[in-house]
Amino acid sequence: MPGTVVVGTQWGDEGKAKVIDLLSGQADMVVRYQGGHNAGHTVVVDGAKFAFRLIPSGVLYPHVVPVIGNGVVLDCETLFGELDLLASKGIDTSRLVVSSNAHLIMPWHPLLDRLTEEARGDAAIGTTKNGIGPAYADKAAREGLRVQDLFAPERFRARLSNVLNEKNAILTKLHGHDPLSESEIADRYLGLIADRMRAYVGDSVSVIHEALERGSEVLFEGAQATFLDIDHGTYPFVTSSNPVAGAACAGAGVGPRCLTRIVGIAKAYVTRVGAGPFPTELTDEIGELIVERGQEFGTVTGRRRRPGWFDAVMQRQATRLNSLTEIALTKLDILDPLATVRVCVAYDIDGRHHEHLPSDVSMLERAVPVYEDLPGWQADTTSARSIDELPPNAQRYVRFLSRQSGAPIRILGIGPARDEVMNVPAEWLDAELPGGSTR
Repeated sequence: MPGTVVVGTQWGDEGKAKVIDLLSGQADMVVRYQGGHNAGHTVVVDGAKFAFRLIPSGVLYPHVVPVIGNGVVLDCETLFGELDLLASKGIDTSRLVVSSNAHLIMPWHPLLDRLTEEARGDAAIGTTKNGIGPAYADKAAREGLRVQDLFAPERFRARLSNVLNEKNAILTKLHGHDPLSESEIADRYLGLIADRMRAYVGDSVSVIHEALERGSEVLFEGAQATFLDIDHGTYPFVTSSNPVAGAACAGAGVGPRCLTRIVGIAKAYVTRVGAGPFPTELTDEIGELIVERGQEFGTVTGRRRRPGWFDAVMQRQATRLNSLTEIALTKLDILDPLATVRVCVAYDIDGRHHEHLPSDVSMLERAVPVYEDLPGWQADTTSARSIDELPPNAQRYVRFLSRQSGAPIRILGIGPARDEVMNVPAEWLDAELPGGSTR
């Protein structure tokens, strides 16, 4: 049962789509197991840019079956927009399977998301206001509507009536907003939305298991990243689901023995969007250079990302939490102009040395990075297609990050295009660093 999980190991935006696109060339099925349309995955193929929010990135390969699993919260209009865009570019989407157990994002979810975030004022979390959190909250409260309800009109109308009474009371009495129309929502969802969804909906658990039992290569794709995980991230500045690798089991309906390879995606530096602690954050001209060169603006929101140096303390924790078998390091080329590159190898917190991430978020807020400075390479890396073609100091940096991270770097990205990537041989990682250092 060859199952591979691809998971972000920082605060998102690590370049997961590029790596998923690369691995999809050898996969037969790609499964999205959690999250919603609040995250964007961007793939560049032959100069054309594809930005995915719901459909698994593997759809670009004609042999891949893309699956949206039960752990996803689904905005149907966003899905239809992606389907239409792909069709306009000649991409066949007829193979898509959508889990009948996936929960629907309903009209009140983004509305309540926005109104609640605005009411928080200075304490705002930084949500994308797409309704992801409220949809997951309704799922946990057993008030959600699922994809399968679209095809059971009587059940849909009964559940809609019950939940909308409550939501309208919140909208009108707490936020002073006009109530939503039950009849308009019912007509829309049971009409055009149900008609279009029907062609894609299926028993995703059976589809996935049948592929695994045939010996097919199945790739499980997470959205967001480890430190946005609602349990293991920098709470409350997190997403509303579990992006960690273990959540692939619940979000797709497979057991742990189905997962044999766990690939963690990390950028050669770190970024995050919105509020929350960030020990290695750069607010100087180097940070601006990284943002400019890396085009560090959200795919979905357009918000500027906060940049910082690579944090090996975080990376070691991500390796633990996800049981990483390997790491794919992206965007090495963004650091090309720098004379010195820094790596956070530990934290100083109240005078104590920490090489592992503290569980208390207030300690993380007080963490002072302990840096190791490495010489930069100040040369172009984007033309390299093998690890030996990289400048020696770039090679040194990759080896150093690999040894600091607790899992080997086996894939290296040096540009946005599909072919700007290379494999990192295990024997190369085991060699001495330039200058004789083995640290």
